[in-house]
Amino acid sequence: MKDEWKEIYIKDIGRVVTGNTPPRKRPELYGSHTIFIKPTDITKDKKYCYESEEYYSLEGFEKYKKSLIPKDSTCVVTIGSIGEKIIIAHEDLFLNQAMNAVIPNENFDKHFIYYLLKFNLFQLKTFDSGTASGRENVSKSSFSNIKVSCPVSKSTQQKIANILSAYDDLIENNTKRIELLEEQAQLIYEEWFVRMRFPNHKNTQIDAETGLPEGWTNTTLAEIAKINANSISSSFDEDIQYIDISSVSTKSIDHTTEYPIKEAPGRAKRIVTHGDIIWSCVRPNRKSYAVIWNPEENTIASTGFSVVSPTEVPTSFLYQVLGTEQFIAYLTNRATGAAYPAVKSIDFKEYDISLPPKPLIDKFDAHTKDYLDVIWNLKQQNQKLKEARDILLPRLMMGIIEV
Repeated sequence: MKDEWKEIYIKDIGRVVTGNTPPRKRPELYGSHTIFIKPTDITKDKKYCYESEEYYSLEGFEKYKKSLIPKDSTCVVTIGSIGEKIIIAHEDLFLNQAMNAVIPNENFDKHFIYYLLKFNLFQLKTFDSGTASGRENVSKSSFSNIKVSCPVSKSTQQKIANILSAYDDLIENNTKRIELLEEQAQLIYEEWFVRMRFPNHKNTQIDAETGLPEGWTNTTLAEIAKINANSISSSFDEDIQYIDISSVSTKSIDHTTEYPIKEAPGRAKRIVTHGDIIWSCVRPNRKSYAVIWNPEENTIASTGFSVVSPTEVPTSFLYQVLGTEQFIAYLTNRATGAAYPAVKSIDFKEYDISLPPKPLIDKFDAHTKDYLDVIWNLKQQNQKLKEARDILLPRLMMGIIEV
């Protein structure tokens, strides 16, 4: 017997809560007690958001605990880039005013609601009323009155959620493996080249003139890498895989967009190749950078990136150098412009580096170069899992596939 489905409003699912931001003039409301999530903390197409820029303090928690969002609630961005970002709360948390949370009642499976709303994200564009500043905006009332189609049986809801969650669980496990490999490479780099506990460091003398271990030299990034070495020519006439600034988060190219070159954005100019490192020139404090590994043919990055191509050192080493807090602070301090602080290619070229001797860099590369291959393979697996999940999502949510 086919399961019964019915149309309901989002407000029928449970309580809808809009987040809020404590006054900035009350710094005592901010601290480290409870995670506070804003749209900028969320990565598109990730089910959870485990880290955020800010947290409430205990005082903030007590003051705003009535708006605390319970674990397993579905949280949707409704101001700004609507129709793109949605997560499920991994623990009790707070949201800012650009997000609405749906706290399901006992008639609905909590994880099913996440997938139901994910499937219906496109509807938000229909209810966009805009703001005075021109930002997209869907009011709480409009959001609450969006119609969705849902199976009546909670058991059916759970079966659908379990099928889709299996894909997301595998994606999350792969993501955790990626993070562990990245962390391991970073720890080795810090141990050897920041704390200076590299192999045989106890038997290495310090040069009195430079203050560096013997064999180390002071150099600049421009001396060991090329910056923005290649751009497409005016006669180029092929399809491209385009990397936009918005598609890159910390250490990750989240997606590329295919364009015929004549239809591509005007900023699609930077040629990238295997082993390059791209860094967003705009708002460097956001740490939007990634390594290019086994790219598709004709992968082109926005001119909003600086493309760093290692020439004298391996990518594994330079990737760590360009991900240090020291480098990020350097870029942040060099950025100019009030609305969109940005750095220029010269800022990359002039960055000072204490360069270890080649045998030591090669030893580091031998320890960590395979990590980049494993990480790339895991990301490829995740892409295939996402594609399979996204094919199933509409079919399950429209009742085309019975469970």
